[in-house]
Amino acid sequence: MEDLIFAAAKVMSVWLTVVFTLIVLPSVFGASLGISELYMRILVKTLEWATIRIQKGVKQEQAMALKNSASSGIIQRDETTMEKEIAGLHRVDFELSDVFYFSKKGIEAIVEDEVTQRFSSEELVSWNLLTRTNVNFQYISLRLTVVWVLGVLIRYCLLLPLRVTLAAIGIVSMIVGTTLVGQLPNSKENRPQKGGICVANHTSPIDVLILTNDGCYAMVGQAHGGLMGLIQRSTVKACPHVWFERSEMKDRHLVTKRLREHIADKNKLPILIFPEGTCINNTSVMMFKKGSFEIGGTIYPVAIKYDPQFGDAFWNSSKYDIVSYLLRIMTSWAIVCNVWYMPPMVREEGEDAVQFANRVKSAIARQGGLTELSWDGGLKRAKVKDTFKEQQQKNYSKMIVGNGSTGNPTMGAE
Repeated sequence: MEDLIFAAAKVMSVWLTVVFTLIVLPSVFGASLGISELYMRILVKTLEWATIRIQKGVKQEQAMALKNSASSGIIQRDETTMEKEIAGLHRVDFELSDVFYFSKKGIEAIVEDEVTQRFSSEELVSWNLLTRTNVNFQYISLRLTVVWVLGVLIRYCLLLPLRVTLAAIGIVSMIVGTTLVGQLPNSKENRPQKGGICVANHTSPIDVLILTNDGCYAMVGQAHGGLMGLIQRSTVKACPHVWFERSEMKDRHLVTKRLREHIADKNKLPILIFPEGTCINNTSVMMFKKGSFEIGGTIYPVAIKYDPQFGDAFWNSSKYDIVSYLLRIMTSWAIVCNVWYMPPMVREEGEDAVQFANRVKSAIARQGGLTELSWDGGLKRAKVKDTFKEQQQKNYSKMIVGNGSTGNPTMGAE
């Protein structure tokens, strides 16, 4: 037994020495031995080879169908608005045929709505040798299966211990092998400044780690329980972060007050806010809550887009707790992320908080190549509000009343 303990201690000592010499020590001096770059080149070549093998193993028609379904979804949507489609029937009053429009939209939502699919992992056109991104995987070839088995051994027996060791040592920027690319020209000038507010789209808790590679922030967000809550409570001791319960309106007023006081002091760190209020699956940007844009100050937009080829960074908090999520992250091939620091924006004259929030959201979506949606990310855990359904009913009523009163066979002023 003593020999076994001694051997384990010896292995651990050698392991820590190698990690410290090849990774920790060079990072302290801002140097690199090129290990990460070599690993990424080998990984890209391996995934390209796997893609070719898969394409040879299935029919071309099936491959094209997979590509189309991953890019455009199950159904082809008609984006014609209610006013245009119903008005195109050329009549001045209600007709039973109006029901067809609402029936079609309802069936589209049942088959594949554009909201709930944003709360599940992003679909990949080609497999990245992770079963979590291809649950319907079928045997194709012996060589591909052997490569997959080797990949499992590498990810769980080498990468996972390495990343856990680095996390224990405290090298935060190395935990997930993050690579930052895609910055805009003059992005250094666009970095959030003290007294400002940094807003970004939200995919994962590690969004914070990625952004703090370039600077320090005071964070604002929802209070969590478990391990995440422990981390939040610990960080408050080092920096004046603001954690609050979304269900308590008193906290919201307190948060607004504390944020205004924070940005009024130009010596304090910039505030980091994710206005969506929840994690979205790296394909879209959903509604920005207006609260972040009511307090004044300069907004520094940041667009974040992960490369799904190497790993799924999205945190589905309804399905995985933080420990399970971190295990998935640390057993991925890598987490590669594009970050764009965009020019600062301020609220224009005559622009309300909602309009300002939408303008910032549109800029982030365009820069990151993300789909812009007007839906509230809170629908991940809540039903559509009755006020939204009532608004659609009012729009239809106004259109019909307008047509009837004006005699216009197309549309009234509405």
